[in-house]
Amino acid sequence: MNKKLTDQQIIEQAKKLGVEVAALKAVIQVECKGSGFNADGTPVILFERHVMRQRLIANRLPKVADQMMIKRPDLCSKTQGGYGLYSVQHKKLDDAVKFDRTSALESCSWGIGQVMGYHWYSLGYDSIQQFINVMYKDEASQLEAMCRYIKHNNLINALKNKDWKAFALGYNGKAYKENNYDVKLGNAYKKFIT
Repeated sequence: MNKKLTDQQIIEQAKKLGVEVAALKAVIQVECKGSGFNADGTPVILFERHVMRQRLIANRLPKVADQMMIKRPDLCSKTQGGYGLYSVQHKKLDDAVKFDRTSALESCSWGIGQVMGYHWYSLGYDSIQQFINVMYKDEASQLEAMCRYIKHNNLINALKNKDWKAFALGYNGKAYKENNYDVKLGNAYKKFIT
């Protein structure tokens, strides 16, 4: 089975959202450099140590969060950062799972849209496991999750209007400025419309 996203699948999702294909392609390009899978077939992820702490607390495991912050501050911290190379992300996830599987899976951004695992419920998945299964299936399924996230967060109009600042703020939060997401989206869009 081919896991790669096709132009036709992007066109179909853009049509469902009512946005330009180039705008959707820009988001895919900026969020995940255009690929939802690593060379070994695992989904592209980014493990967020500050989210791990938040998820442990939300999942009523504050003592585990405290222990983790002492034993593995690289996996559980009040501060973000310390991501390391993309090649170590699944190892970090594997190590975090040993403390709490659900919180660890919820603490990664996943696939082509880099959608955070903890959004599984609000995006209409039955469980974190169903969301993870979708992330492993193929890029079309990852794109579906990304489009659900765009709809759920009322970002369709920002994408339609190419209001990259509003879209980047809604999609990535206030830190979008540090990473120039709005500029990157605008540049990627220009590339796809030519």
